[in-house]
Amino acid sequence: MLDQNDGTLRSVAWLELFPWLGIFRCFRLAIGFRMLLLGAAGMLLTVSGWALLGFLFSGSPEVAQQVEPYDGCPWLALTSLVPERPLGPSLPPHLPEAGESSELVAPSQSYLLREPGPVWWLAEPIYGTWEQLGRPARDLFDARVSWTRLVFLLLAVLWAIAVWAWFGGAITRVAAVRLAAEERVSWGDMVRYAGAKWPAYFVAPLFPLVGVLLLTVPMGIVAILLRVGIGVFLLGLVWWLFLIAGLVMALLLLALLAGWPLMWATISAEGTDSFDALSRTYAYVYQRPLHYLFYIGVAFLLGVLGWLLVANFAAGAVHLTYWAAHWGAGTERVFSAIAANQGDLGVVGEAGGVLIRFWVEGLKLLAAGFLASYFWIAFTAIYFLMRRQVDATEMDEVYLEEEQDDDAHGLPPLKTDEAGVPTVDDMEDREAHREDV
Repeated sequence: MLDQNDGTLRSVAWLELFPWLGIFRCFRLAIGFRMLLLGAAGMLLTVSGWALLGFLFSGSPEVAQQVEPYDGCPWLALTSLVPERPLGPSLPPHLPEAGESSELVAPSQSYLLREPGPVWWLAEPIYGTWEQLGRPARDLFDARVSWTRLVFLLLAVLWAIAVWAWFGGAITRVAAVRLAAEERVSWGDMVRYAGAKWPAYFVAPLFPLVGVLLLTVPMGIVAILLRVGIGVFLLGLVWWLFLIAGLVMALLLLALLAGWPLMWATISAEGTDSFDALSRTYAYVYQRPLHYLFYIGVAFLLGVLGWLLVANFAAGAVHLTYWAAHWGAGTERVFSAIAANQGDLGVVGEAGGVLIRFWVEGLKLLAAGFLASYFWIAFTAIYFLMRRQVDATEMDEVYLEEEQDDDAHGLPPLKTDEAGVPTVDDMEDREAHREDV
């Protein structure tokens, strides 16, 4: 901004010059209690559903290997992402961690920490959440997949979409209104919107998969000819048709793989249906791929730093609680309470130790919810940026539900007289007229 008197530059509209700086607002939104709670609840429901599916399909050796990370408690599988101690020197250094001998320790390898990649890489809001939520869908296209594993993966995909159709919709709706209009969405409005739009959130990512299925079924039937020699020759003549179908499937799946979170953001920001979410996602991914990758890169770097802060803050709170308690109870007694499996505690003491671990793991689960909350909020911000690039739509445009009451803001309704002039509709006059009649 220039001072009109002397032409001195007083301020710079950085967001207008560099709109992607708006991604930095996502961290503050993501650490809000409501966002952390929604993220943690969605993650817990997702992993719990996958664990149940793993139990149902545990009789298959092929599926058993797939569901090995679900052997432990889903709650603890998520809280294991948050360390017991923060980075840096621990206070006091001789205070043991609960995980050193506790029976309640989460398994060292949870679904969120599976290969490929080291732990710090997968325990990250953007790539980590993207990788784990999308993994069952990607495994569907493994050439070695059996029918049993295929059914398991299909159910895992449908369960994840069903869970995040509500929780992801709620998070992105709150984020869209806050980022664009600087308005708050109440709990009631959030629940109603996510519930009303649940079918749209659920169906949108399934459209490309249905398209792939419609191409795969006839190709698979015709491919039976490959079982005989003459059939191989005949298919060799028309194999170019198979390649065209494969190209179409690749186009469908590439945009789905890269842009499926944008579908949630579209429905939350525009208030539209699954078809609009699908068309916008494909348009944004294919028309501005470099911009899209740049925005994801910025969100990724901020997410790594944000997760380090959130995880270590939660770990610090847990460790300082133990540290403060050990001055009165003693190190060994605190350790016994943490482990909750020492015989000298007695039945009541062991129950109290379980309660201590419950509250500790609850705090860590809430911190782990940042992984999901930041993921959805960041892609909502990226959606606004991509919409600005492709559709030239201002960043502050968002769908807001209209007031249902006719007398909104306390204003009386209007009517027109016999001459067509609008006047105030006087309810008292109408009631008096009815009484006279």
